[in-house]
Amino acid sequence: MLFLMFVFPNMDKSFNMYTTISKQFALEGNQVTVVAPGQHGQATGIYIENGVEVLRVKTLPIKNVSNWRKGISNLLLPYQYKRALKEFYRDSSFDLIILPTPPITLADLAAKLKKRFSAKVYLILRDIFPQNAVDLGFMKHDSIIHKYFRSKERKLYRVADYIGCMSQGNIDYVLMHNSELSATKFHILRNFQYRYEEFGFDKIALREKYGLQNKFVMLFGGNMGKAQELDNVLELARRAMKYSDAIILLLGEGVMMERTAKRIEELGITNIKIQGSIPKQEYQDLLSVCDVGIISLHRNFTIPNIPSKSLDYWNVGLPILASVDRATDYNIILEHTNTGLWSYAGEHENFFKNFEKLYKDSELRKYFAANGRKYQQNYLMPKQAYETIIGNITSSKYHKHGDKTLS
Repeated sequence: MLFLMFVFPNMDKSFNMYTTISKQFALEGNQVTVVAPGQHGQATGIYIENGVEVLRVKTLPIKNVSNWRKGISNLLLPYQYKRALKEFYRDSSFDLIILPTPPITLADLAAKLKKRFSAKVYLILRDIFPQNAVDLGFMKHDSIIHKYFRSKERKLYRVADYIGCMSQGNIDYVLMHNSELSATKFHILRNFQYRYEEFGFDKIALREKYGLQNKFVMLFGGNMGKAQELDNVLELARRAMKYSDAIILLLGEGVMMERTAKRIEELGITNIKIQGSIPKQEYQDLLSVCDVGIISLHRNFTIPNIPSKSLDYWNVGLPILASVDRATDYNIILEHTNTGLWSYAGEHENFFKNFEKLYKDSELRKYFAANGRKYQQNYLMPKQAYETIIGNITSSKYHKHGDKTLS
């Protein structure tokens, strides 16, 4: 089986959803090959990471770069992957090809590999592009570049035999805007993550390390880009300054970090701390000693987003305080799971009132936290994601029988 991946950290050092599902397939006895960008100038070659064979391909930078540089990197990616596969796996054959969005630019490569190997293609849909770029003002609807990427998107949906979406809202949106597609290839594949394991650390010392002792800590972790509309978080912080022990920790990286730091200074906000990315295990440990996890989605989104950072919040037992757009069904998930409070982006007073509810009610926080852990353990484990994927591949050729495995 072949995984065509995009954001794929070194499996020996970190993890995300895509390293997790690759590892889960390997643990289930399948022969797994991953193709992913090289890291930090890493030469193209085959590496064994956490017991999984990974073909690292030297590419242009794809993280923390301008949109036009990221666009060029995405356009070159299928050619770089194709060349590397030809060099290192010329005589190999694959029965199943799994790839995520982003990016959509691997559509042509997936189509060629599907035809060459008579393989099935499974798409993990986690990003609806180019519409999200239109929503954020990065490109104009019906412009030449939009039409180009829209054609790639349509092709990717056609090539995929199975499409796993984060929520019913995702499925409804894609079918509404791609009426030529059959609903039978779509199903819900929730985000997933291994259960958080606390390996023993001094919680007081960890809080002291980051200057959080005796504070009510709201953490916003992960990517800091335009999609997160960080101005919502800054306005929350400004209003929360009336509570001397309340603090917001921005933990991560992204293209909006420099602008955000300037805005914090301009607005005279004194209750925000900024911390760059840290190792994943320490990140989860730090989350576990915070009080609230913040979600912020840009108000202009017309596509339903389910923020993946929620996985970490649910996993460690953080109640969620969310500011969301009007297209998402993420707020419905929060209500059904009883794991947090939400308001619409731009409704600053409601966002602040929800903060106050969580700030003042420790029992409510404990209730949301317990429900989050329960939701993650019951519905968001990699084993369940694996079973969902395999369960939707109906041909017996793609199921394990006895000691036969996917390859």
